[in-house]
Amino acid sequence: MPMASSFESDAIFWVDVDKIRPNPFQPRTEFDEGALKALSDSIRQYGVLQPLTVTRLEEEKPDGGITTFYELIAGERRLRASKLAGLTRVPVTIRSGEDTRLMKLELAIIENVQREDLNAIDRARAFERLQKEFSLTNTEIAKKVGKSREYVANSLRLLMLPSKIQQGVMGGAITEGHARALLMLIDRPEEQDALFRDIQIRKLSVRDVERMSREIAVEKARRRDIPPEIEHVELKMAESLGTKVEIRPQEQGGKVIISYFSPEDLQALLAHIERERKAVTQAENAVAPEEPHVMQDDVPKKDEDEFSLSTFSL
Repeated sequence: MPMASSFESDAIFWVDVDKIRPNPFQPRTEFDEGALKALSDSIRQYGVLQPLTVTRLEEEKPDGGITTFYELIAGERRLRASKLAGLTRVPVTIRSGEDTRLMKLELAIIENVQREDLNAIDRARAFERLQKEFSLTNTEIAKKVGKSREYVANSLRLLMLPSKIQQGVMGGAITEGHARALLMLIDRPEEQDALFRDIQIRKLSVRDVERMSREIAVEKARRRDIPPEIEHVELKMAESLGTKVEIRPQEQGGKVIISYFSPEDLQALLAHIERERKAVTQAENAVAPEEPHVMQDDVPKKDEDEFSLSTFSL
């Protein structure tokens, strides 16, 4: 492995991994183990191709001496993968004179956003930190990360979603496109949650979810006045069937409209209804009273029947 002195003219140094501390402003909270393993295999074979970025810091020891360590600005995935690959030293570039909190957060965000290393929720939370901790506007954030103001604003809107859906994005259960479509149902949490589950169960595409969310949102805008008990039944049926249900009361009876969006959806609905019907039938049979058993001696014989009092009239 090359020594530090051979890289000094290029401002690249080799540093012990044990002397590098994580960036306290690291915007990434999720590190995919499979991706880290793949990166560590690559590093084991080819080495660390892009140096980590660090700042150099000094601390006073209890005995009065000085100890030097390094704090990451960018490259935590490479550091973790290097440790996983068994490396004891990694190449770094050292930034000096700019070790402010804002600079560390900015550089970490910029690198991750430009490399598209952050999931959508971590990216949105990083933008939110720039807003709250450093009073940056969406326009200022956009300039720093090389994106449009709309890109920043749309990212921040994802934080309006319930934590369960945000976790779904972070864990890869749904995509950022799915999450954006679910934002259309921000004021209809029951339908939003049902559709979130449906995305995972039926593997719905982003286009499907956009269409379904739009239909539900439009229905909200033109929602007719219906009794609360009818609306409650609608929601219960929608949760049970996993799709949009509309009840239209009339003077006598009414209509129940169940939406489906593909032949597969229709077959799934039919199968669900059939299962429910069988379950109800089995439950009724389980509690039905047994018919009384007629003893043979209780059945009148032919002669008894002919000469019983009931055959005579006065």
